[in-house]
Amino acid sequence: MLHFIVASHGPLATALISSANMVFGELSNTTAICLTEEGGIEQFKQDFHHEITAIAPNVDGIVVLCDLECGTPYNVACTYAFNPDFNPKVEVVTGVNFPTLLMTADFVEEKDASSVATTLQQEALKTVVVAKPVELAQEDDF
Repeated sequence: MLHFIVASHGPLATALISSANMVFGELSNTTAICLTEEGGIEQFKQDFHHEITAIAPNVDGIVVLCDLECGTPYNVACTYAFNPDFNPKVEVVTGVNFPTLLMTADFVEEKDASSVATTLQQEALKTVVVAKPVELAQEDDF
């Protein structure tokens, strides 16, 4: 089983999960960790450590969905992903969006965090589109 952590600057992570719960229903094995101005970087590091170490013994892998590459949430998540002594495997995917978060529901029962992270990245690319008008064909059936 996998666990998904959404990590962001400000309340984005919490808002994404709240919106997903409204549209999809409760996303199991999904939590939010937010970097706040009030708490700052040190509080975020503590919150992240508390959450990931509480989750780790109960899952096969953890996928962290971050809002921005090289920001604090990403950098903190990568310290776990790149630590060979941390178990289970942690994968970090950046550029989280609403459709990608909804896709995670299909992967909770998976065991391979690396494979799921790659799939989410590939599928996320398909979720960014430019809207164009659709031409409707006129039917001649009167």
